[in-house]
Amino acid sequence: MKVLLVGGGGREHALGWKIAQSPQLSKLYLAPGSAGLNHLGEKLSFGDGDIRAIADFAAENAVDLVVVGPEAPLAAGLGDLLAAKGVPCFGPSKQAAQLESSKSFMKEVSSAAGAPTAAYGRFTEIEPAKAFLRDQTAPYVIKADGLAAGKGVVIAETLKDADAAVEDMLGGRFGDASAAIVIEEFMRGEEASFFAITDGENILPLIDAQDHKRAYDGDEGPNTGGMGAYSPAPIFTDKVRERTMKEIVEPVVAEMKNRGTPYVGVLYAGLMIEDEKPRLVEFNARFGDPECQILMRRLKSDLLPVLLKAATSKLKNVTLDWSEDAAALVVMAADGYPGAYKKGSEIKGVDAANALPGVVVFHAGTKEENGKLVANGGRVLNVTAMGKDIREAVTRAYAGVAAIDWPGGFYRKDIGWRALEREK
Repeated sequence: MKVLLVGGGGREHALGWKIAQSPQLSKLYLAPGSAGLNHLGEKLSFGDGDIRAIADFAAENAVDLVVVGPEAPLAAGLGDLLAAKGVPCFGPSKQAAQLESSKSFMKEVSSAAGAPTAAYGRFTEIEPAKAFLRDQTAPYVIKADGLAAGKGVVIAETLKDADAAVEDMLGGRFGDASAAIVIEEFMRGEEASFFAITDGENILPLIDAQDHKRAYDGDEGPNTGGMGAYSPAPIFTDKVRERTMKEIVEPVVAEMKNRGTPYVGVLYAGLMIEDEKPRLVEFNARFGDPECQILMRRLKSDLLPVLLKAATSKLKNVTLDWSEDAAALVVMAADGYPGAYKKGSEIKGVDAANALPGVVVFHAGTKEENGKLVANGGRVLNVTAMGKDIREAVTRAYAGVAAIDWPGGFYRKDIGWRALEREK
């Protein structure tokens, strides 16, 4: 099979790493690739934002499958362009991708499907939004309706801060992404992420993970795209898994099919769990980042044929084999992230980290410059490790971090703390 992988972050490095292991792969094209990915395939001259070039190349070069990593090309309609050219795409259409690209669309579909989620209101003007806030209780959850790279959510402890967040977002903070906002009821509990692959009708449940959104230890600081993750998540019991499938994933996939916009690809359900009752926080229309990286570490089966079957409506009776071992990931980010950060600082020791037991380092934001590896993003390296349990996986991941020489970065030192606290 000839495969075109769209994207160049840590998630895509992990997908490319896994796809490259498939005996069914004959050629891997990368748009745009990365310093970590480029040795696995052929780097193309265009990036993940040039969706017309991607579709044209795929059709002209008889690509058998396009695998889309990031959300932006899906929201822009890459899946539709590929469908028009008869190229199978692992990823939803533009309409179906609204489960991620529009918070209010996600809420509307979830409500129609009967999926448990927070009460909400949608607003495009400041004064009605502020009036709605006054009928709510703290803390207040304010979200940009559109895509804001994981940064469009504010949890405000006071009405003053909530008002400021409303003014900030509707005042143009995230451009078109915050032309509308959603204000939600605050949900209490513990977060987890669950993933399922679907061809629009058949659903293949994957496994769970838990990530760490806040920038600093102790879950302090601003929200990020994710500073670390681990799997399995102890909060995600068999009972929670069953309820998540029956109450959230299955009804939503059915609702999307009934609307004439079947959802094809991976559906990521962000959950809040309390007393073994899952409630839906959000959907993502792609693998999570950094959760994808640890899912790929735990997956024992060949991923490639499963992606093709999902993209071609042949997912029925497909199963996957997962490692019983745990996986953990520590993100090494550039100083200043998720705010302003500098690019270009040199990174050493990645090969030494990769040589350690159980460790694989995925590149999230790097590039090669004059024969050196340098930082080229906010989240720069994903240090993953496998172990017999969460404790061993975390210990090995931090050994990998210690082997890397990068003074320009920082990382959280408490990844996996919830799982480790439960062990005590």
